Amino acid sequence: MLSRTAENLYWTGRYMERAENMARILDVSHRTALQRPGGAVDADWKSVLDILGHWKSFLAKHEAPTASAVTSFFILDPDNPASIYSSVRGARENARALRAAISAEMWEVLNTTWFGMRDLDAAGLERRGLREFCDWVKERSHLFRGVSHGTMLHDDAFHFLRLGTFLERADNTARLLDTKYHLLQSADAGPAVTFYEWGAVLRAVSAFRAYHQLYKDVISPGRVVELLVIRREMPRSLRFCATEVSAHLDLLSKGRDLEAQRLAGELNARLRFARIDRILEAGLHKFLVEVIDGVAVLGNQLSKDFMMTV
Repeated sequence: MLSRTAENLYWTGRYMERAENMARILDVSHRTALQRPGGAVDADWKSVLDILGHWKSFLAKHEAPTASAVTSFFILDPDNPASIYSSVRGARENARALRAAISAEMWEVLNTTWFGMRDLDAAGLERRGLREFCDWVKERSHLFRGVSHGTMLHDDAFHFLRLGTFLERADNTARLLDTKYHLLQSADAGPAVTFYEWGAVLRAVSAFRAYHQLYKDVISPGRVVELLVIRREMPRSLRFCATEVSAHLDLLSKGRDLEAQRLAGELNARLRFARIDRILEAGLHKFLVEVIDGVAVLGNQLSKDFMMTV
């Protein structure tokens, strides 16, 4: 496979996952803000910037992290590379360059999603409603993933697409958990607040029902961390993502010993054999920062091993 084709597939997967993750974060922030008194609402929108780390570029365009400013910046802003607009556009442009490597159904999903996003403005978003829009983005991402799995040959092209998906997902889960855990642990939270706040975190990764199926108990921070870090059954956990990345890289290596394969195996082993009590004792923030850095290093190494950009 040409390295340019591999790169386009990889970034198509990352961009669609990024759009979905952004919709999840904005949706859960909106839901949480609705439950707060008026003066405390801005904290939820500040946390979006904390999770994604775009304070500098945000403040260059907006004075304060209000609901309208944050949603506009992360949904509609074409200059923000993390916005849903930019992510959908990026996915579609990468897919357009590799029409022969993907199925017609995959292209139709991406093209239709872009047309639904292209002409959306602030007034249109307000009429539509933030929750409805975020649900639409998540549904389009689910449709793309399902169509990809069901219509695409499960060859090297498929593996590159999935690599992008799971690397992006791991980065998002780690950032979400790091920011929310620090914020909620530093707050004086009673049982009711713990339930709603941590319930919101679980809903952000579609894990609310999964949590109760596994633990059958009240929501506790430690168990939320366990679910999203080391439970292999949870599709958005760090361990699940690392396992998938390692498996797809093994299939792409063709018997070669690649540095990206070693890095992926190292990250996978660390998460596979981790114990939640030791993670919390040593400091969750330190652990998650190391995971985020590891994902970034792995992404750079993938570029060196397989793609044109270094």
